[in-house]
Amino acid sequence: MRRLWLIFAQAVTVAVALLFVVSTFRPEWLPGEHPTVIQIQGDSQTPPAVASTNSTASYAQAAERALPAVVHIFTSKEMATQRNPFLDDPIFRHFFGDRLGKPQQRTSGLGSGVIATPDGYILTNNHVIEAADEIEVALNDGRKFPARLVGRDPETDLAVLQIQVDTPLPAITFASESSLHVGDVVLAIGNPFGVGQTVTMGIVSALQRNHLGISTFENFIQTDAAINPGNSGGALVNGEGALIGINAAIYSRSGGSLGIGFAIPVGFAKDVMEQIIRSGRVTRGWIGVEIQDLTPELANSFGLESTNGALIAGVMRGGPAEAAGIRPGDVLTNIGKQPIEDPQRMLESIAALAPGEHARFTLVRGGKRYQADVQIGRRPMIPRPE
Repeated sequence: MRRLWLIFAQAVTVAVALLFVVSTFRPEWLPGEHPTVIQIQGDSQTPPAVASTNSTASYAQAAERALPAVVHIFTSKEMATQRNPFLDDPIFRHFFGDRLGKPQQRTSGLGSGVIATPDGYILTNNHVIEAADEIEVALNDGRKFPARLVGRDPETDLAVLQIQVDTPLPAITFASESSLHVGDVVLAIGNPFGVGQTVTMGIVSALQRNHLGISTFENFIQTDAAINPGNSGGALVNGEGALIGINAAIYSRSGGSLGIGFAIPVGFAKDVMEQIIRSGRVTRGWIGVEIQDLTPELANSFGLESTNGALIAGVMRGGPAEAAGIRPGDVLTNIGKQPIEDPQRMLESIAALAPGEHARFTLVRGGKRYQADVQIGRRPMIPRPE
């Protein structure tokens, strides 16, 4: 009996020893749950499987809302080509006639546009259509329509087209401009390089970009969403698929996207579009002056304490500025109660005034301030290139 007890005790001791060794060095051999080596941090109220389906993981719904409202624009123009001098030779013409003398050829272009209203008004860039004598619009569903140019505004690079349709079109939703912030996710939709409708994603890199030399009146949204040739006139939409801008230009040394694209803000574009639809053109104030930046050296020579203001470099003869007594060398500092920081601000402030309206300008001449009452004129429209 004593011998059996000793054998049992030895077996239990060996088993306990083996269990200790296995639990210490090979715990995975034992059944049951085991503590994880890597602790993953997540939302305690949202399981990982649910978090992966969060709306920010996909912008398919935003794209689905906006895609039907973005169109392809095809343009063509008949252009004169240089005539070979041999074609004017009588002997040459005797044998060959005019078969080789084709002085005209058609050129084509590609761009994008946005359906702004269900009855067929389309918003696009002026540079997409400015040289065209024929414009065709292809909808997202494949239908094609000839388009009529309603009006254009070269100074903001915007234009409005219209197509005649029997049924309402899927117009895009306009977002509130005040809802846009740097860092917001945006989608650029268009027809880059003519490959077909494309969606690219990025963020808003900056707001109110100007002094870029792209157009006369600049107030661009900057984004890193890929914008390439053919995207011009297309839509820049927010994460809900609402329009926040019209794609207008890119910064590129190679012609491809470098992540610096510019779009015209929706509020700016909407105001221009409404004026064009209403009257066929955009009406802006004008006083007939040439202006330039006020550098620190110029400000010092004029006895000014800062570079705020716009230097009048030239005055058009017979224009509103000359009639008000403004001369070259004057420095404009205020229009009414509004201070003028630079020439761009002056241009925008005068353009916002209605033709025929009187405005009080504060200027500096010879180190002394004076005021002039100016009757605002109508800004001349840039003629369409032939």
